[in-house]
Amino acid sequence: MLTGRSILHVNQDIGRHFSVEKVSGYYNNLIQKVTMQPELLETDVLPTTLTEKNERVFFPVAIFQYGLGAYDLFLENTDSTDKYLHKFMQCLEWAVANQEPSGAWNNFFFSYPDHPYGAMAQGEGASLLIRGYVQTKDIRYMEAAQRAIDFMLKPVSEGGTTDGDILLEYTHLPAVMNGWIFAWWGLYDYVLTTQDKGRYKEMLDRSCLTLESKLPLFANTYWSMYDLGGHIASPFYHHLHIAQMQAMYMLTGHDVFCQYAKRWEKAEHRSSSKIRAFLKKAWQKIRE
Repeated sequence: MLTGRSILHVNQDIGRHFSVEKVSGYYNNLIQKVTMQPELLETDVLPTTLTEKNERVFFPVAIFQYGLGAYDLFLENTDSTDKYLHKFMQCLEWAVANQEPSGAWNNFFFSYPDHPYGAMAQGEGASLLIRGYVQTKDIRYMEAAQRAIDFMLKPVSEGGTTDGDILLEYTHLPAVMNGWIFAWWGLYDYVLTTQDKGRYKEMLDRSCLTLESKLPLFANTYWSMYDLGGHIASPFYHHLHIAQMQAMYMLTGHDVFCQYAKRWEKAEHRSSSKIRAFLKKAWQKIRE
């Protein structure tokens, strides 16, 4: 993560090709998820993730992000786009084949088997599938996206991933800001595509307002916080938070997101803040 060589922590700026009027490119730049693994483009192999037990597994979030990055590359390249579209379609079919009847993806089977589901996986999976529907008009993708969103919005008490209006990346841990926003983007894509005016739109609006009200808790005096459990963001996640705030401002027009983007961008360029945050993050990791 510190060197930029971790495929899970590549540079993720604001997306290059998204539109506020229709579903197009993704809101976060996931292109390096693809370009850092060029060998996969020439094969039918999907990306795997190395676990703490040194095992290679298919991690749903990693596959969804790879697919979203491939779709952005497809949109921006006028030449040699077939390989990007091919990988995008592979990720789509994997998402459909590995979705449980409930609409869920078993995202954390290798790390939290007692709490395997998360809103981030549901939202990113839905975002991938909706782009598949937009590209191909294959109704299977839209139906799978709806199942994913419906599961995501089920309360945690009923086996889902939502606590009130908060979309939980981990259902047994404090709310994580980046995961909440990735999940919200999946719901945003669904509402934008279906033009829903009912419960999905209502939840979209409520969750956004709740996120805005929680932003002060996702910040300290000099940096951003990873979650509502008091964990400070690493430099990678702080940079991601800036990009997410920028995208949220563009999607919603709400000034509060612009204000936090500017505040955290200033902190990112302040050496004293970066060093202070890094030392605190290191201390938290050691204590854990």
